[in-house]
Amino acid sequence: MFDTMTMTKVLGGVCGAWLVFLLGGWAAEEIYTANEGGHGDHAQAYVIDTGASDEPAEEGPSFEEVFASADAAAGEKVFRKCASCHKLEEGVNGTGPSLYGVVGRPVDSIEGFAYSGALEEVVDVWTPENLSHFIENPRGFAPGTAMGFAGLPKIQDRADLIAYLSTIGQ
Repeated sequence: MFDTMTMTKVLGGVCGAWLVFLLGGWAAEEIYTANEGGHGDHAQAYVIDTGASDEPAEEGPSFEEVFASADAAAGEKVFRKCASCHKLEEGVNGTGPSLYGVVGRPVDSIEGFAYSGALEEVVDVWTPENLSHFIENPRGFAPGTAMGFAGLPKIQDRADLIAYLSTIGQ
C-alpha cells in the first residue's frame, strides 16, 4: 500500500505546502511592513494630531480634597474588587492580609501573614494618602510587592474605598 512513489508524493505535498506558507509569509511581510528608508527626501504626506503636547496635563483635585467628601457607601461597592483576596474580619487573612483596621495601622503588621517586605521599604504606616498611592498602582508604588492587583486609577474610587475601610475596625 505504501510504496516508494506514495511516500515521495506525501513528502512532496508536505514540502510544497511548507513552501507556500513561507512564500505567503514573506509576501505578507513585504506588503504590510512600512519601509523605514522611505523614498529619499520626500516629506511625510500627512500627520495625525494626537492632541499631545509638551505642556504638563492639568491635574485635578488633590486626594485630600476628594477624600474629605468621600462616600463610604460607594466605597463598599468598590471593595467588591478587593473582596476576592482580602477579608474585613479581624485576624482572617485571605490571599492578602485582613483589612480590618488598616487605616492608620503599621505596614506589614498582621501576625501570621507572609509579607513580601517591599512595602516596609516605602512606608511605615497606612495613612489614607499612602493607601491611595498604593491602591492606584501597587507595583509602581512598591516594586516587588506580591499584590497582583492592577490598581484603581480613579481618585474618587480610591477615596471612597479608603473612607469605607476607615469605618472598619476603628
